[in-house]
Amino acid sequence: MKLYDAERAPSPRRVRIYLAEKAISVERVLVDLPGGAHLQPGFLAINPRGTVPALALDDGEVIGDSTAICRFFEALHPDPPLFGARPVEVARVTAWTRRVEAEGYAACVYALRNVATRFADRAEPGIWPALPQLPDLATRGTVMWEAFVAMLDARLGETEWVAGDRYSYADITALVTVDFAAMAKLALPDGLPHLRRWHEAATARPSAAA
Repeated sequence: MKLYDAERAPSPRRVRIYLAEKAISVERVLVDLPGGAHLQPGFLAINPRGTVPALALDDGEVIGDSTAICRFFEALHPDPPLFGARPVEVARVTAWTRRVEAEGYAACVYALRNVATRFADRAEPGIWPALPQLPDLATRGTVMWEAFVAMLDARLGETEWVAGDRYSYADITALVTVDFAAMAKLALPDGLPHLRRWHEAATARPSAAA
């Protein structure tokens, strides 16, 4: 199998961190996002969505979503569990992952893709008709981001990791989101001691450099 990857994009990084935590090695094929390779016929023949990451299986099927790719590997390699072991842990990891995506990651996407000139008429990732940038959505992203990090700081004042006392896929998603925010020019407000403690610990894990 082959993993179609990109160096700076947050979604491929989420898969790389997950694979590093699992010590799983997969052949990587780098896709030149700045050069627009993901929008060219060669890559669209692999993933018609025009997004990375994409995992091409040996039978020709392609999984084109970062969480779906990680769930695929979790089924093959359940230890150590990064999506939870007990049913309640699975539920917590899923709920917190979705919340980070819907509130934090979405805020970054709004703030970046509705302002950066390179995303003119491409306000959403993937293959769409022309989607104009909406500056009000960038403003919404800033408001969402400030509320999100305050919420996450409060949560991390109660637990060591995002979904509880064990590092999980929710932490991978949150780490990628917090680091992605810098690309969207969304800063961490002053304070947030629990979030900063968590970010330092998550960044110190060897997998974070994957």
